[in-house]
Amino acid sequence: MQSSLLDFPLNGKKLYFASDFHLGAPNEAESKVREKRIIRWLDSIADDAAAILLVGDIFDFWFEYGQVIPKGFIPFISKIHQLRDRGIPILFFTGNHDLWMKDYFTIELGIPVYTHPIEIQVAGKSIMVGHGDGLGPGDNSYKFLKKVFTNPVAQWLFRWLHPDLGMKIAKAWSGHSRITNIEKDENHFLGEDEWLWAYCKELEEKKHHDMYVFGHRHLPLELKVGSNSTYFNLGEWVTQNTFLSFDGKEAKLITFEG
Repeated sequence: MQSSLLDFPLNGKKLYFASDFHLGAPNEAESKVREKRIIRWLDSIADDAAAILLVGDIFDFWFEYGQVIPKGFIPFISKIHQLRDRGIPILFFTGNHDLWMKDYFTIELGIPVYTHPIEIQVAGKSIMVGHGDGLGPGDNSYKFLKKVFTNPVAQWLFRWLHPDLGMKIAKAWSGHSRITNIEKDENHFLGEDEWLWAYCKELEEKKHHDMYVFGHRHLPLELKVGSNSTYFNLGEWVTQNTFLSFDGKEAKLITFEG
């Protein structure tokens, strides 16, 4: 876990969290429609956003070569650049689909990129936030794959592929993802076996946090973690369009209707 502790002053505004946009999936046409909807959401929250946290799998695939980034997504990138120019802090977390992000967003847009969960302080509340992939019990096959994908040697070898070939392979791989094949209905509530919920309970036994905010599961969830703590899952934006707002007192899972 990254040892970061950030303190956000709200000054009468709100903190916003969203994840799992999966821009690029399942095809260019549907992605562009979703991208426009996300931009409308960002416009709708801009005036009262103390900060915006984008909590992983924002892109269905992202890989930064030394001098090359994936083609597309200019409207979305332009919008968050505009919001940064307005002075709105934006935090970007990598997910299992965009875990190969490096420093492009940090250098070009002034947006820090986090690869692990971090703790933030807001209005005296402690919030643990991250994408959630590979955490908690189970999911051993993905945990093994993540070790391979994050291995520096494997990434170095992939960079030797021509970007056209690399992107083609990546798109074929993402075609097997849960979000692309949403008709499989793999995203159902697991009850006591919800591994991110179990992970939050395990963390809570070691250190108290008022809120735990994760993505990855593609399920909007609000579940108690002990008596004074709550786990939120942010859902996704292919079918649900859900996000979390926090005004310092109350956290709400909301569906964007715009």
